[in-house]
Amino acid sequence: MRDTRESRLLLVLLVAIAFALITVDIRGGEESPVDGARRAAATVFGPVENSVASAVNPVGNAIAAVRDSGERHDRIAELERQNAALKAKLGSDDRNRSRVRELDNLLKKAGAGQYGIKAAEVIAIGAAQGFSWTVTIDAGSNDGVKRDMTVINGDGLVGRVTTVGPSTSTVLLASDPDFTVGTRMERSDELGFATGQGDRPLSVQLLNGKAKVKPGDRLVTFGSRADKPFVPGVPVGEVVRVDPSTGNLTRTILVRPYVGFSKLDVVGVVVQAPRTDPRDAVLPPKPTPEPTVTVTATPTPSGAPSGAPSGQPEGE
Repeated sequence: MRDTRESRLLLVLLVAIAFALITVDIRGGEESPVDGARRAAATVFGPVENSVASAVNPVGNAIAAVRDSGERHDRIAELERQNAALKAKLGSDDRNRSRVRELDNLLKKAGAGQYGIKAAEVIAIGAAQGFSWTVTIDAGSNDGVKRDMTVINGDGLVGRVTTVGPSTSTVLLASDPDFTVGTRMERSDELGFATGQGDRPLSVQLLNGKAKVKPGDRLVTFGSRADKPFVPGVPVGEVVRVDPSTGNLTRTILVRPYVGFSKLDVVGVVVQAPRTDPRDAVLPPKPTPEPTVTVTATPTPSGAPSGAPSGQPEGE
């Protein structure tokens, strides 16, 4: 529309009419004469507004979701951190309880054999020291540890000390093929020499080729001169197989060691030997077999009515 006199007059007229309608609408209140027109406009333009809102709302929701997701992410991260800390605490508590049990068993073994020990922790395995079955413990010469001392734990014989530093020592495990210890059979006192075979049972050569031995028999250390490298009476293991006697001077048996060499943690170095040989006192007590329950059935005399006591007429 060009800017002419007529267009300016039309604009002024429209503005005047608009003001007049606003005035009438305000004064009319709920009975305003333009209320019907307003409802008609709402009927026409309402669906259009809803369509526009439905198109815009997802964008607004997405923006809100992005804003809230940061808060949720921080909360999730905090919960995950708390969960990890709780798991670590529980794991630490479990490990501490396990170590307390191991130390308690170790002290009981030392008390039964009257061994003076220096408790230590296994801090490394012997990969750096070749292919030998060895471990490193956190006790050394500063703790009174010397070469060729016996090492035990709560289950029995672990090995012997081979190398000593100021604060650490190397222990050759009884499972090592180069490890040999003198043994004595429980009760029968048959002597032999046990040799490590890695992750297999110990091989024991009994000096008496005709010795009577059976699976389940138990062995302890025989001891060494001046108690080095082995003190007497330390539990070694239990017989699992006996090779047939061939008339040789010696006899071979296989012995499952009491100690689990793949899960060592708390050990004790015997820094003071017992005054007397503890013999079999350090061996764990054998389990007592459960009593067998015998059920004896009492037969019912022939001719007695079912359900009635023997010798009593029915109906009394």
